[in-house]
Amino acid sequence: MPQAQLIGVALADDGTRLDRWLRRRWPSLGQTQIHKLARGGQIRVDGARVKADTRLVAGAMVRIPPLPDISSSAARETISPRDATFARGLVLYEDDAVLVLNKPAGLAVQGGTKTLHHIDRLLGVWGEGLARPRLVHRLDRDTSGVLVLGKTPAAAAHLAGAFASRRALKTYWAIVQGSPNPAEGLIDRPLVKIGIDDRERMAPTDDQDPNGKPAVTAFETIARAGPRAAWMALSPHTGRTHQLRAHMLAIGHPILGDPKYNTPSSIAASGSLKLQLHARRLTLPHPSHGVIDIEAPLSAEMTAGFAWFGFEIGRAR
Repeated sequence: MPQAQLIGVALADDGTRLDRWLRRRWPSLGQTQIHKLARGGQIRVDGARVKADTRLVAGAMVRIPPLPDISSSAARETISPRDATFARGLVLYEDDAVLVLNKPAGLAVQGGTKTLHHIDRLLGVWGEGLARPRLVHRLDRDTSGVLVLGKTPAAAAHLAGAFASRRALKTYWAIVQGSPNPAEGLIDRPLVKIGIDDRERMAPTDDQDPNGKPAVTAFETIARAGPRAAWMALSPHTGRTHQLRAHMLAIGHPILGDPKYNTPSSIAASGSLKLQLHARRLTLPHPSHGVIDIEAPLSAEMTAGFAWFGFEIGRAR
């Protein structure tokens, strides 16, 4: 007889709603059934009763009663040959333990009520159950670039640990409004979540705010387009939601094309450009040997920004 199981919440799932976390693992599980199991205490987190919309915390243990599952063949049937070809075309690197994708701008990493096309769904191309790659970090929907996944539970745990211990070195390219002075430095500004639902965003706060989360970003100017814009290399030392976007707005140089973290002047300067933020490079220890060091080519959105301001990719060190 099937037994209840305990599943740990990965770092990449920190802050995810319980119902969304469950549906990603059991696609055939309906929302009504999730509510019923939660109300009956059959689904628990760290031994406590929870609601379907409870936000999970990395490291928590979720008790799962025996649930219906779907076979790999059934899961694959939900992905069209066209989507499968698309997913395979995103691969920058792959071996037995690691999968690295070049995530396009506009494609969400994880799904939601109104988001049916996302990276997490496309991972079914590689299989289900233990064969399904696991997310270990996230990128915003409108951010393009390097996305790393673990192809086994052990590999995913190792990679997630590298992010948690800050052994993963991330470099983003961005085009921002204006010309930062000094040209390089460190932004050390705690961030706090404000607003609700679609209006939710991160805002800088002071060190005394008990709700503030430490956030540190290193920045360096690569090139300038006069006083109009600058091509920046941004390296987050922490991994807060929307950290780079919130930090650049906080110092008066918002990332161009940003629909949420902007000013009237940055909106005007952006014109028709989409978000000018790209996860260019990621370096971290491989789960079994050596180091993963991957760069993602510029997205179409960033290419348009480079062309608009006359930046040449060869100028980057």
